[in-house]
Amino acid sequence: MNSSLIETAEAGSAPAVDVGDADYLKRINAARVYDVAIETPLVAAEQLSARIGNRLFLKREDLQPVHSFKLRGAYNKISQLTAAERERGVICASAGNHAQGVALAGRNMGIRAVIVMPRTTPSIKVRAVAGFGGEIVLHGDGYDDAAAHAAELQERDGLVYIHPYDDPDVIAGQGTIGMEIVRQHPQDIHAVFVCVGGGGLLAGVAAYIKSVRPEIRVIGVEPEDAASMGAALAAGERVTLKEVGLFADGVAVKRAGAEPFRLCAKHVDAMMTVSVDEICAAVRDIYEDTRALAEPAGALAVAGAKKYAAETGIEDQHLVAITSGANVNFDRLSYIAERAELGEQREALLAVTIPERPGSFRQFCEVIGDRSISEFNYRYADHARAQVFAGVKLSNGTAERDTMIADLEAAGYAVLDMSRNEMAKLHVRHMVGGRARGVGDEVLFRVEFPERPGALRRFLEAVGDRWNISLFHYRNHGHAHGLVLVGMQVAPTEQSDCRAALDALGYDYAEETGNPAYQMFLHNND
Repeated sequence: MNSSLIETAEAGSAPAVDVGDADYLKRINAARVYDVAIETPLVAAEQLSARIGNRLFLKREDLQPVHSFKLRGAYNKISQLTAAERERGVICASAGNHAQGVALAGRNMGIRAVIVMPRTTPSIKVRAVAGFGGEIVLHGDGYDDAAAHAAELQERDGLVYIHPYDDPDVIAGQGTIGMEIVRQHPQDIHAVFVCVGGGGLLAGVAAYIKSVRPEIRVIGVEPEDAASMGAALAAGERVTLKEVGLFADGVAVKRAGAEPFRLCAKHVDAMMTVSVDEICAAVRDIYEDTRALAEPAGALAVAGAKKYAAETGIEDQHLVAITSGANVNFDRLSYIAERAELGEQREALLAVTIPERPGSFRQFCEVIGDRSISEFNYRYADHARAQVFAGVKLSNGTAERDTMIADLEAAGYAVLDMSRNEMAKLHVRHMVGGRARGVGDEVLFRVEFPERPGALRRFLEAVGDRWNISLFHYRNHGHAHGLVLVGMQVAPTEQSDCRAALDALGYDYAEETGNPAYQMFLHNND
């Protein structure tokens, strides 16, 4: 396995305290955050700890009043404004979490708070900011667009800009998390994992921890498609990414902050990146241990801790991951759940070529064995070969996937592993289908499969080699039953026999041949 861990230059060898560090230590110790923020608990993730062979503790910043750590830095900054500055009002640009902190701080202090948010901000965050009394301006497709517009409004209206990460007072507010960690866990800590966007949280936590317990490793974690701090530290200077992915919208920043970069270059031991699938798997891990739903950016540190343990092989060490936010749109959960299986190597996505003849599906499933089929997409293409898109549940990760592919190839099937193909995972799996030329006497059924191993094989055995399957769409969504759409070529004289076979199988089913959606999009009208 190629390591994703990139060590930074001499972070661990710097003197424990110099003048700048002493100033940050003082700022963090004196930070005014507890007027509105709480000291969040540090809790053991028991299930995940057992799986990774180390003791993992979660710093639960998702439990803050705004469900994010951002409240700390925003309030600390605003609380130190002069009376004249408060009279002018404040403005910020944010993808949501910093915005909530600024809006809440403004409401508590009676200060006007203008919030510029990207149009791509999840609606749950927009509504939360409005609930805290912030004046919302939606502008641009990402943080950088919003920040540029906020600068224009600041100049026009004379507002005080509250930066989400590139400000010493904001950094000091976030640094109180590091202060709490070392106080709450006086035992040895191997490493603390911190999510990174602009770098304010990482800078504050690293500045405090390296000032008081320099032996603790501080590791920043970024998405693979938004790694601006890692790129800056590798280059020795801040760089601007051409574009960033928006899945983890809370850390979608093209350019790290100047002051965070200075502090991170000095104090951060290593940077690492994680994939979308690994982030989704971490969201599920957090849920299974805490019953809390982290947003993608909020699960970054946990994804990093898991990957670090796997790549380094460490055992029986104490690790801390900051779960930084829980402002996730409910409608994203189905996508997260689907990708989590891939992130945990619990599912393989395969494109397989099989012969186009009755019984070929059953023979394919016999090679798969007792593994659960999580998805099966197919539409008749020609009389010789069929292309199927299959998802298969795994219990032993990549080793099992490799064995299964080898078994399929040994049985004469052409197999293409799609488990890491982003386009396939996002789009192709949902687009297998369409009208099929040359398909006659097609009958369409909607069938409820019991969600247990062997259910698909039983269905195919009931169909036997008598009727050719011309369409098949199945996806396991974790319900008690899997909803399946299946088309079969059944001569009019044999349709009663086909229904009798389905009746004998005992699965609930209904015929959908007359459904207008089928007639419009899938039926062969030749």
